[in-house]
Amino acid sequence: MAVLFADVSDSTKLYESIGDTAAFGNVREVIGLLKGITEAFQGRVVKTIGDGLMCVFPEADGAASAAAEMQRQVAQRPPMKGGKQLTIRVGFHYGPLIHDGEDVFGDSVNVAARMAGLALSGQAITDSDTVNALSSSLRDTMRQINALPVKGKAEEIEVYELMWQASVDRTVIPGRTAAHSVPSRPVSGPTLKLVYRGREIIAKETVYLGRDESNTVFIMDPMCSRRHAKIELRAGKFVLVDQSSNGTFIIIGNTVEHRLKREEMILFSSGKIAFGHSIADSAVEVVEFDCDVK
Repeated sequence: MAVLFADVSDSTKLYESIGDTAAFGNVREVIGLLKGITEAFQGRVVKTIGDGLMCVFPEADGAASAAAEMQRQVAQRPPMKGGKQLTIRVGFHYGPLIHDGEDVFGDSVNVAARMAGLALSGQAITDSDTVNALSSSLRDTMRQINALPVKGKAEEIEVYELMWQASVDRTVIPGRTAAHSVPSRPVSGPTLKLVYRGREIIAKETVYLGRDESNTVFIMDPMCSRRHAKIELRAGKFVLVDQSSNGTFIIIGNTVEHRLKREEMILFSSGKIAFGHSIADSAVEVVEFDCDVK
């Protein structure tokens, strides 16, 4: 069977930012949404765990399809109080299970939990064994990230990301062959163009930037944090959010450079973003952006 873990990202910060009552209400709504999606894909919820759930599916395809639908439906929810967008992270694995009443145990449960732990906000992560168990159409939606060490495993595990956001052209990882190249399609509404090392990315939704290869834009700069920043769409505007140790540097148009340190800035027009050190530094990696919010 396939085991899937899904939980609300950064739930502790969520409770701090919008208050216990509002946060609990939103999390409860999302858990209800995830339960309904699980059942729609012939899955069963085993238990709820904190701000997430654990569920099982008869086949790998069911888990992958449910994971994609979970991410899509959560992404479509309206922003919460203060414009914050609730997100989830998902990990799943297909393999043998031990059944004890309604509960399940075994190494497959542990691997699925590790996959969820590796996932970033808005990601669905699995491993090569699960990818091999998928039907060809779903296998084509997977992108290989890297071989990563997993606690409790003697050897590294090949990790894959489920490409559920067809509107975002993900970065190609140097030296890696993608399991799937996401087809481009016409986009409407606000769009954001990012250019990094000659590669152009057109996005309508949240974009993650950092030194970890699982980010939307993989930044090859030692001053960059593994998950350095994100750009999200709020009420028709793209907002740059710094999540780093060294700060994010930004120039918009002909303005002076700003440094964000766990702060946010609305993007407009066009400009440049650097990670951990000034755009003026000779060795800095720069992402150019161009906003179209018409």
